[in-house]
Amino acid sequence: MRGEPMRKVSLSEIKDNWPKYRRLAETEEIVIMRHGKPAGVLVGFTSEEDWHDYQIENDPRFLRRIAQARQSLRRGEGVRLEDVGPAS
Repeated sequence: MRGEPMRKVSLSEIKDNWPKYRRLAETEEIVIMRHGKPAGVLVGFTSEEDWHDYQIENDPRFLRRIAQARQSLRRGEGVRLEDVGPAS
């Protein structure tokens, strides 16, 4: 689904054909162009789980925690996955 080249569509084209682009957004991200420049991205969700994943992946608090964890690992803090024993 994601990871493919994004389709670029003018804002007026999206407004004129909203149902079509709403459906396409379920399988691909669509860059909304305004006066030839990117103005936004239309992202659709095929399920409520996709919506929740999107919210988490774009939550500034979550992104800060990930960045802090990565910094800790670079400083040598933390535990390597290989050093964690099997769950009991």
